[in-house]
Order: sequence, then structure tokens, then C-alpha cells
Amino acid sequence: MDHARRPGKYRVEREVLDEQRLEELSQRKTYSESHPSVSEQLKGSFRCSIPKVKRSVLSSLPVLYWLPKYSVWDYGMPDLISGISVGIMHLPQGMAYALLASLPPVFGLYTSLYPAFIYIFFGTSRHISIGTFTVLSIMVGSVTERLAPDTDFLITNGTNITAEVDITARDSYRVQVAAATTVLGGLIQVVLGLVKFGFVGTYLSEPLVRAYTTAAAAHAVVAQLKYIFGVSPTRVSGPLSLVYTLKDVCSLLPHTHLPTLVVSAVSMVFLIAAKELNSYLSQKLPVPVPVELITIMAGTLISSYANLNGNYTVPIVGEIPSGLHPPSVPDVSLFGEVIGDAFAIAIVGYAISISLGKTFALKHGYKVDSNQELVALGLSNTVGGFFQCYAVCPSMSRSLIQETTGGKTQMAGVASALVVLVTILKLGPLFQELPKAILAVIVFVNLKGMFKQYSDIPALWKSSKIDLVVWLVTWVSTMLFNLDLGLAASITFALLTVIFRTQMPTYSVLGNVPGTELYVDINTHREAREIPGVTIFRSSATVYFANAELYLEALKDKSGLDISKMIIYKRRQEAKQKRRERRAQRRAKRQAERELRRAQKVAKKLPAAPVFSVEEEAKTWGDMGMGDVEDEQDWTERENGTVFVIPTTPRTPDGQCRWEYLKGGNPDCTSLGWMSEQDGDTTTLGSSSDDTLSRDLDRVSLGSLGKWTWDIHSIIIDLSTANFIDTVALKTIKNIFLDFSEIDVNIYLAGCQASVVEQFERGDFFSETITKRRLFASVHDAVLYCLNHHGATLFPRYEPTGDTNDSTKL
Repeated sequence: MDHARRPGKYRVEREVLDEQRLEELSQRKTYSESHPSVSEQLKGSFRCSIPKVKRSVLSSLPVLYWLPKYSVWDYGMPDLISGISVGIMHLPQGMAYALLASLPPVFGLYTSLYPAFIYIFFGTSRHISIGTFTVLSIMVGSVTERLAPDTDFLITNGTNITAEVDITARDSYRVQVAAATTVLGGLIQVVLGLVKFGFVGTYLSEPLVRAYTTAAAAHAVVAQLKYIFGVSPTRVSGPLSLVYTLKDVCSLLPHTHLPTLVVSAVSMVFLIAAKELNSYLSQKLPVPVPVELITIMAGTLISSYANLNGNYTVPIVGEIPSGLHPPSVPDVSLFGEVIGDAFAIAIVGYAISISLGKTFALKHGYKVDSNQELVALGLSNTVGGFFQCYAVCPSMSRSLIQETTGGKTQMAGVASALVVLVTILKLGPLFQELPKAILAVIVFVNLKGMFKQYSDIPALWKSSKIDLVVWLVTWVSTMLFNLDLGLAASITFALLTVIFRTQMPTYSVLGNVPGTELYVDINTHREAREIPGVTIFRSSATVYFANAELYLEALKDKSGLDISKMIIYKRRQEAKQKRRERRAQRRAKRQAERELRRAQKVAKKLPAAPVFSVEEEAKTWGDMGMGDVEDEQDWTERENGTVFVIPTTPRTPDGQCRWEYLKGGNPDCTSLGWMSEQDGDTTTLGSSSDDTLSRDLDRVSLGSLGKWTWDIHSIIIDLSTANFIDTVALKTIKNIFLDFSEIDVNIYLAGCQASVVEQFERGDFFSETITKRRLFASVHDAVLYCLNHHGATLFPRYEPTGDTNDSTKL
């Protein structure tokens, strides 16, 4: 095959752009010009101007932006109706979810009041309803029960320990634990929001969040079984607590309190039927029927008139104090014991909040600031913690009610908070006779939506097996390790799957779609055609330290070039050439000595008597006869299919010469031993003798070495998928250039983003041997360059002219 350049048939209508030429044309800014220094950034951040102060104030207090524009005529009535509807939902959910947090029901009402008022001033979402939520209530309950178990509050009488628990002291301490956890979690959220760490919620993928909430729903169900059956299982915290609690409840089923079970069953049947009817008539009803509130009111009336607590010992809510408690500073000494739980609550609460906020914002065409949402939620928790509230976040059910009933702005939250405030001030004592079993049933029935998330399993099985594994691992770890450790294990596993995906990306060889500048995977596109003599390699993931070695191996595999064997064979041939040159020098020296002796004899006029030396002749025969025969075979008459190397240029003074690689078609494949070169001689490692290695090397075929130099002269590495390059990847790519240059294969890079080019420059990647002429703006530019410089005419050929602006059409 001929390497000479042949004139192309066509000319392209634009210039082939490498990185150096692109910089000349576009005058790309340097890194220092495009990236201001730290001092300049600090100066810019501390500069003060009226517009900057205004933007800062409006972003920190969004209420100042929307409240002056508020139209009572347009938004007043829809917000009022929506707020009352949501406020009615706050009452049963607040009291019911307080049981999940192992707190008295009135503190659920406090939690539905103060945080909602705070969010109105700092929040950016117009439709989410801040208050109690199932998952966060369970997470707070796991902390309160761990730090304030019943066993720490047993009433003692002398030396005997009675079975009674000091409920007042226990609940008081649990309120302190919940408030400390909430304040610390809120402070964490505020700090993360101020440092612009709002993207932290993105680490919780949708499969992870849905699996986590599904497992939390199972925790909620188990936690309510004691109220539904009227039993008192042993409280267990930590890993496997769910299993132990469920086992204990099952063992106590023979001791079920029948009146409590009857109340639970009747309430459940009524609530489920009412909800189904409500859902069926939702299109015809302007406002959903508050079935939970109706259930609570009916249950309270029946319990009060039938005296269920006195006659049948059905547990009731008990005293609900009227009025509001003054703020108090939480117990700071508890921070060290609850910091892990507080961080988990902060992350989960924010993830749920931002996902709901962005959903409604996208639907109604406004923007939600993720960092400001983090600050708003953190302030709601922090301030609420000073008023004995526990952790809050939006509820999907309440938010949907607020949106579907016509809520337009955050003023709907004001109306709902006022409903809760009136209840706390005036109506709280009316619910003292409410059976706890009814609150447990409300929690149980409201978890129906979370239980429907088990349908994610078959859907994920069809769409993404890795997401399915994340879902299952999250569910199992949360069920077994409890909510805090389960969340940590789930996030860790999810991040590991990301690393696994980047370590095991899809590697492909690209081909051209005829008539276009598109290059696609030849294995997935039938129309794609591989460019003769050029291999275009692409990875679906960026190259970094975790997959750099795999990237190199995949490149060798896809290109079909076994560099190690090819370099070994080249060095073997170089060693043979050196030995041939030394033998030729020795033969020339001996011949010169013979001529000198003959000349001396003639000069002395002595008879030229033949002198026969066995030792000398044997040495000469070994040098000339055997060596020459072997050399002739090495150079010309190998068997068909043998691959070998010949020098095409004389050896230079520094010992270098250019080698050409010849090929045959024999599929024979022989493994090579390792060898090292010392002082021009070849030392074989892993073979019995030098002759054995010589025979092995002589039999190396095209099948064992892969594509040969004349089959592939260029490799183009498409780096368009890389969004960063670390130091390990820099070294790997540089080694690719060096290794393939050993076998006369040119390497080119294409499609690098500007940030990646800057990282190449800062890493001192470019040098005299690896210049920016090897880096092209696109794969097509690199292909045209390769074909132009290797004489191919299958593609349009670019022939540079004196005027770069002058171009001809195809």
C-alpha cells in the first residue's frame, strides 16, 4: 500500500480547524482573563451599590417582592378558601403526626402554626404547605424514643419499681429533645443555604427518595399498631428496631384490647369509604370534603358521650392546654447527641421541599430559588424549635389541596395558620376526649399514597436496572437500619452506583453517516461507515482517576493494536539489526587483516603458501555462512503470514532509524516472552533460550498483533463527553500519545470543551511533540486532517490556500 499523497477529488468549503487555528480565529481569552482571581472576586463581592443592595434584600426577603404587588381583588378570595381548606387538614394531621414523633398532640398543632408563618416571609414557592410530615415525624420520633425511653421515667416507690411511667416528665424531656434536634437541623439548613449549597438535594435521586418514603411509611404503620390494637410493646431503637417491634406486637396480639380495636376498625372503614367517595366526586366538588376533620369530630363526640375512656379504658388524647407557650432556648447540651439525626432530617426535609416546590413552579410558570428555599426551611425549623415545634417540611396532600382549591400566593399559608391558631387558643380542649386510635387510623389511611410507590419496582425493572437496585437497597437499608442509618447507607450506595457507571461506561468506535458530518457508533447504526485508516474512539463517560486504566485498555481493544507485543517485536528487530551490523564490522575487520597479511607477503616476495587454520575457518563459517543464511531469511523469505520489521532509513549517529511494518495473512498466533535490552544485546525473560524467543518472535502474525500500521495510521479520541480532566487522566492521555507513537500511529483529540482545554494547559499537557495542532474543534475536522495527510480521497479534501477566507463549495 502506498503512503504517497495523492490529489483529492474535492475541496471542502471551510477550513479544517485545530485548536491552535481556532484560537487565532476566535481570540480565546486566557484563563486569567476569563477567571478573575480570588482577590478580584472578593473585591467584587464587597462592592456596594443601590441595585446590588436591592437585589440582595429582595432575594433574602421574597415577601417584599410579591406582597406590594398583591391584588386582593384577584387573589384574596382564592387564597382564603384555599387557606381554610388546608388549615382544616392541618388539625387532624398535626395531632396524628405528633404521635409519630412520640409527642403530645398539641405540639403537632404548634408545629403547624409557627413554621408556616416564618415560611411566608422567606419562602419562594407559592403553593407548598409547610407543617408536619410523616417521614420527618418518624425521624424525630426515633430520636425522642432513643434519648427518652420509658425505662428512664419509671415511678419508683422505695426499693420497688412499679409499672407506671411518669408521662409528664417523659413528655417534657421528649419535647426538649425534639426542639433541640429541630433547631440544630434548621441551623444546618440555613448554613447550607447561605454558602449556596442548595444542590445538596440533588444527591437524593427520585428512586432513592421514593424508596425511602415507602420504607418510612412501613415504620409509621408499625409505630401505629400499638394504638390500633391497644397493646404496649417494648420500645426498641437502633438497627433492626422495626423487626423487633413488629415481632413484639405480633406476640401481644392475643392481648389485644377489643374496645380499642373496634374503634380503630369502625374509624378505618368510615375514613376509607369517605376518602374514596371524596375522590370520586372530586370533579364535582369545589372544595374537598374534610373527611379527617369530620372523623375527629365524630369520634370526639362519641367518645365523650359514651365515656369510652372511663367505661372501656380506651386511650384518649387527654389534656390539651389552651393558649401558646412562650419561647424557650433549647437544651444546647443535646446537640452533640442529635447532630447526626439533625443532619439527616435537614437533608430529607429539604429534598422533599425543593422537589414539591419545583413541581408546582414548573406547572404554574414561576421560579423557585433552591438556596433561598433551604434558608427559608431552615429558619422555619430554627424559629419553630424555640416554640417547642419539631421538624417540618411540605406535605404532598396539603400542597395539592392548596393548589387545587385555587391558592395563588403565600397568603393561603397565612389563612391556614390562622385556622390552627384559633384552634389552639379556643378549640383545643374540645378534642381532649378524642381516642388515640382514631389519630392512628388517620395516619394509617393517609399512607395509602406511599404504599402505591411499590409499583415503582416493575416500572424500574423495565426502564433502569441500576435505579431498581438503588430503590431496593434504599428500602431494605431503611427498613433494617432505621431511618438515619438507612439514609446514610442509601446515599452511599447511590454515589457508588455513579462511580460504577463512570468506571464501566460504553466504549464505541464511531463511523461517518454518509453525506453528513455526523459520527455515530458503528455497532448501533447500520448506515455508519468506518473511515479507512482512521479509528474514532469515544467513551460515554469522562476520563478520570477511577476509569483511566480501563479507558486505555478499551482504546487498545477497540483499535485492535496490541502495543506491548508490537513494541517488543520492534525492539527485537532493532537488536537483530545491531547484531548484523556488529558481524558485518567484524567480517570487514578480518577481511582487512587478511588483505594486510597478503600485502605484507607480496612486499617481502615470499611464496604465498596456503595456511589452513581450522579454528579461524570455523569462526569465519559461523559468521558468514550461518549468519548470512539467517539474515537472508529474516529479510526476505519468511513464511506467508509472518509479520516483521525492516529499516527504511540508515541508522543515524544516535542509533535511531525509521522502521516499516510489513504484514501477511497467516492466522498463527504465538505468545511472546518478556525481554529487556542491555548494551545492544537482547536478554530473554520467561523463555528457555535466545533461540526459543527468536522462533516465537519470527512466528508473530497479524492475528496476534491486531491491525497493522498500514491498516490504521490515525486514532481520533472524541473527548466531547468529558467535562473535566484530572491529573491521572492527563498522564494517561499523554502516555497514549507516547505509546502509539512507538508504532507510528498518530493520536488526535477532538471535541474538547473550553474548560477541558484550560485544564490541559494548566497541566502542562502540550509540548513540542504534543502541540495544539493535535487538538481539533470537532471529529470531522480531525478526520479531514487525517485523510488529507494520508492521501485518502473518499472524503472531501481540504487544500489550504493563501487566503483562509476564500473557500470553494463541494
